[in-house]
Amino acid sequence: MRTFLPAVVACLALAFLVSGWLIATAAAAGANPSKTPAPASAASSAAPKPATAGASIDNDAPARHARRTACLKDAKTRKLVGARRTAYVKDCMVAP
Repeated sequence: MRTFLPAVVACLALAFLVSGWLIATAAAAGANPSKTPAPASAASSAAPKPATAGASIDNDAPARHARRTACLKDAKTRKLVGARRTAYVKDCMVAP
C-alpha cells in the first residue's frame, strides 16, 4: 500500500508528460496550412446530404421493435421456450 500511491503518481506524471509531447509533435507536424481542417461554420453551411438507404432502416427500427415485442408476447402466451421460441420469433418477424 505504501508503494502504490507513489507508483500511481509516477504513472500519472509520465502520462501527462507523454501526452504533452504527443500534442506538441502533432501540432508541429500539422503546421502546414493546407492540412488544417476547414472551420466548423463552413461545414455547417454546406448543403445537407440526401437521405440514404441507411436512413430508411433507422426509421423502421421502432416498427421492428414493436413487431418483435408482439411476437415475444405471443410466444410467451403459447408457452414456447428455447429453440422453439427462437424459431417462432424469427418466423413471426418475417411474416407480414
